[in-house]
Amino acid sequence: MKRIVNICLLLALLAGTGCSYYSFTGATIPEHLGTIAIPLVEDNTISTVSSLDSELTSLMIDRFVRQTRLSLETNESTADALLSVVISRYDNTPTSVSGNELATRNRVSITIMVRYQDQVQNKELLNRTFSAFEEYDPFNPSQEETAAFAALEKIADDVFTAATSNW
Repeated sequence: MKRIVNICLLLALLAGTGCSYYSFTGATIPEHLGTIAIPLVEDNTISTVSSLDSELTSLMIDRFVRQTRLSLETNESTADALLSVVISRYDNTPTSVSGNELATRNRVSITIMVRYQDQVQNKELLNRTFSAFEEYDPFNPSQEETAAFAALEKIADDVFTAATSNW
């Protein structure tokens, strides 16, 4: 019985020391980073979905602030890390056509460019392009926004994984 208690105490001790830069989501953040600035995503596309920038900004804040120990800093120059995102491409194309040449499925594809910088050590942590897509029924126009937001969710997950798994 005493052996089990000792093992439990050892595991608790090890878990406590590891939490300094490892979160339970599997994300690792360098110990010297405590704050992150995530400015409003820049949308350089001409899309019919008007709130892509604010939606993706919220998704990034959710992942980097709510799922790690980083706190959000509004001043980009004083933040330990800076995550800059630009939506560079938005496509809405048919993927399936009926016999009378009407689209029966459409695909929203979104591409973004991400730059994640360690401003303490002045080094680039990530500089990459990410893309995702989602299909929808073109006979229901409101589904385009739903598909676009679902693609943004996938992209946000991919960015978070790439930015926090290279340590």
